[in-house]
Amino acid sequence: MTVRLLLLLALATFVAGCGNKIETRTVGETEGLYIDIGDLKYQVQESRILNSYEIEDKAYLAGLPDGTVQPTPGEAWFGVWLRVENTTSDKTLPTAHSFQMVDTQEHKFQPVELRNNPFAYAASNLGPNSVFPNPNSPAGEGVIQGSLLLFKVTTEALANRPIEFKIENPQNATEVGIVDLDI
Repeated sequence: MTVRLLLLLALATFVAGCGNKIETRTVGETEGLYIDIGDLKYQVQESRILNSYEIEDKAYLAGLPDGTVQPTPGEAWFGVWLRVENTTSDKTLPTAHSFQMVDTQEHKFQPVELRNNPFAYAASNLGPNSVFPNPNSPAGEGVIQGSLLLFKVTTEALANRPIEFKIENPQNATEVGIVDLDI
């Protein structure tokens, strides 16, 4: 009887261990889920429309290039805050530099470059066991704890949901991670 019990416990332990495999996910049906792109993990911390009249949002909109036209009544500033982790590789890896928002009508939007903005996302190299943004930076210490990618979108596109946020692997352009934004 004792041998049977030991065999049964060993089998249960083996079966339980089989379920611990970490799933690779390249599509997130909602924000907050980590997606795997190459050997890095990306997480959309938050996404929302920005209001240039609010104090907090003014800081996010700082650093627009000279000559940038403000949104018309049919447009809006839209922010996507992103966090990147290098927890699975022992190498320094490049973070993504190509992003896109796409609505259900296939309207595509590219990020607007922000200059000298401590909250702005900037592609970089991320060392092993590191997080971007740096936890000791304004973006890392902020409430959102993500770096901002700013888009100018049409209000029509915001109604064409779900909107996909696409992240291209900088080492393999055919690998694209997708997150459905919570708008």
